[in-house]
Amino acid sequence: MATKRQQSPSKLSDRWIQENNEFVSKWKNRDVSSRDQNHSISLLSSDFHKLLRKMQGLPPLEDDAQLELCVVYNVCLLSIALSKMSEAEILLAQTIDRVLQMTGVEPMASSPPWSTVLTSVENREVSSSVQNLLCVQWAIWLANNTLEAIEGLQGEFSSLSTRVQDMTSEPRHISSNTPLLLMEPRNLVELLQMCTLITQGAERLNEGRSSEALTCLQAASSLPAPRTLLAHTHLLSGSCLVQTGRPQMALQCFRKAVEIDFRCTLMLPSTTEPVKTSEQLVSWSVLLRSPTLHSLLSVPPALCVLHSLAQKCVLHSRVFEGVEHYLDLLAAIHSEEHAVCSGDSHLPRLPELYLEAGTSLLMAKRPVDCLTLSDEVIATTAELLPERLVLEEPEEGVESPATSAEGEQDQVAMLFWTGAAYLLQGHCYCHMQDWKQAVTHYTRCINLLVKVRFKEKGGQPQVPTADMVNEKRTDLQILQRMKGLSLAGRGISFVQMDQLQFALRDLQLSLQAFAECVGAGLWYGEVLWRLNRRREAAAIWEKTWNISIPSGENVPLYLQESQSGPMLDSAEIRLRMRELDPT
Repeated sequence: MATKRQQSPSKLSDRWIQENNEFVSKWKNRDVSSRDQNHSISLLSSDFHKLLRKMQGLPPLEDDAQLELCVVYNVCLLSIALSKMSEAEILLAQTIDRVLQMTGVEPMASSPPWSTVLTSVENREVSSSVQNLLCVQWAIWLANNTLEAIEGLQGEFSSLSTRVQDMTSEPRHISSNTPLLLMEPRNLVELLQMCTLITQGAERLNEGRSSEALTCLQAASSLPAPRTLLAHTHLLSGSCLVQTGRPQMALQCFRKAVEIDFRCTLMLPSTTEPVKTSEQLVSWSVLLRSPTLHSLLSVPPALCVLHSLAQKCVLHSRVFEGVEHYLDLLAAIHSEEHAVCSGDSHLPRLPELYLEAGTSLLMAKRPVDCLTLSDEVIATTAELLPERLVLEEPEEGVESPATSAEGEQDQVAMLFWTGAAYLLQGHCYCHMQDWKQAVTHYTRCINLLVKVRFKEKGGQPQVPTADMVNEKRTDLQILQRMKGLSLAGRGISFVQMDQLQFALRDLQLSLQAFAECVGAGLWYGEVLWRLNRRREAAAIWEKTWNISIPSGENVPLYLQESQSGPMLDSAEIRLRMRELDPT
């Protein structure tokens, strides 16, 4: 029995080598054009795991160490290709313990330093296989963006690179008893060098250390690499040069990037989605998983670009172009092809897009179309409005439950969207000079807004006022701005109907809610002038012209001051003021 136990490991080793090599040959002879590579890798991984379990069912023997380590190397590469980094890392730690048992070194409680493992192995073939596993560790750390660990073993990784160069120059003899590898270590090391330099460059660029980043990226660009990977280095190098004030050199880098790979220069896979495999088992895409790198190289979805373009056109007085972009955007969202994009987190929600598009149509003197879009918003949101809404100031150090906070935000959003739709409709009727309808719709907006109360710490809910607004309370800013605009619109409509006392009241309330409302200030002065309170009117006009109007970039498009209602002639106002006080 003892003799049989002594002979069986040798016979098993031959069988295991044959199994390993059959699996590797199966992978290398696969149909590369197949779209379901991940499925093939999963099946292959299952086969290799079964083989490894049989091998590790026996005590670790140094005679079989090279074979076992080669199989572990193959299994880990398959796990990495499937983005199962933790699985590969656990197997790697278990294998290192077995290597130490083979060499008589007591395993440590935590993973031992790689330098200890490398120096404990004297057999040349086994040492080479351990170094291959060090490549696997490098790949895992890189995929997990653990750059500190990589930099801590920089010396060992430099030795690996040197060994790879020596391997390339030496002829390699492969016999039938040699366990095959799924990916040549020298190819893996070259890829790891390139990807590490790119990731280090991206992190330094993100930290503002542009010169150091450029050094890393220039070193990367001198290495052999796939075209897309090389294009990434030039693109990031251009970003470094922009930060260091060298735009002409940056432009050259950007041009190189486009020339090398014009198709997918700016595209990287998601840091969470499974990675598509390439002809190599471990591709660059599975190693470049740094969120920083993804952020630097990613581009927003096409619909987000279209939305940004539409918004910028309207804000910079290219209204008719903006209208076309908004209509294209809405058509794309409603098409079957892009239906899923309506939930894109980068885009505003659909009611808000309708309001923005409606605003652009109103500015393009298409009030009827604006009314149609506003009706769509009201039809969607009106039945979901709360009877009363209390905005609470959170206590310091106490966070509201996420579900509660989300529920409150949804209620606030519904109320604001409906209010904004009524506000836009008021503007539309002003444009059509239907003053009674304008008053009706502005009043509907106001009636919604007065439902909102604000509860400060330790206080009772009360009607929000302008002095409660601060930079942190954007909901109060929007509330007061909308209240001021709707009161101003109703006040101006009352002026057109010659109901000056009602107009005076609303315009004054408008300025109390939103002091920067220029239209309310000018028309308030106009009403005072018509009521023969001319000194007061002149003072109001002077104060209004001195208002510092901030950029509208951070204000929702549909809450910009309306440009379509009745306007006052500033030159005529100044003439009146001069006649009032000739000196």
